[in-house]
Amino acid sequence: MTSRRVPPAPGQESVWDYPRPPRLERATRRVRVILGGEVIADSARAFRVLETSHPPVYYVPREDVRPGALTRAPGASHCEYKGRATYWTVRGGSGLEAPAAAWSYEHPDAPYEALAGHVAFYPARMDACLLDDEQVTPQPGDFYGGWITRDIVGPFKGGPGTNGW
Repeated sequence: MTSRRVPPAPGQESVWDYPRPPRLERATRRVRVILGGEVIADSARAFRVLETSHPPVYYVPREDVRPGALTRAPGASHCEYKGRATYWTVRGGSGLEAPAAAWSYEHPDAPYEALAGHVAFYPARMDACLLDDEQVTPQPGDFYGGWITRDIVGPFKGGPGTNGW
């Protein structure tokens, strides 16, 4: 698969240079999430997780999410690296709800403990997700929640025919 890899230009990152297991690092850009025309998360204290073939996933401290915007959703999943994921319904302006549109690791496995108390949002299920003032493009597919920006190149896992990567 990596033979179709897009070479990064200066100032870009290739998702094929990201590690496996994933790397956790502080985000350097402001993260904003909008649903129903309302900003429901705004943070300069987010983390990003970088994993081979995936655009970064951003995790916002729960304190930087509008109070009342998250309610527990049914279901859970398991990440082989981070542990058990909890899902959240996101409530935005005008009473708009996006079921299971965010997730968190309440008790993440080592070395991802810093993600405790943080939540990630599926950009495809929000009105908009922004890094600084750039609106992100959602990672393809309905399972992954990566944020694609002009400084990230792929190809990206998640679209048709990519399950075997």
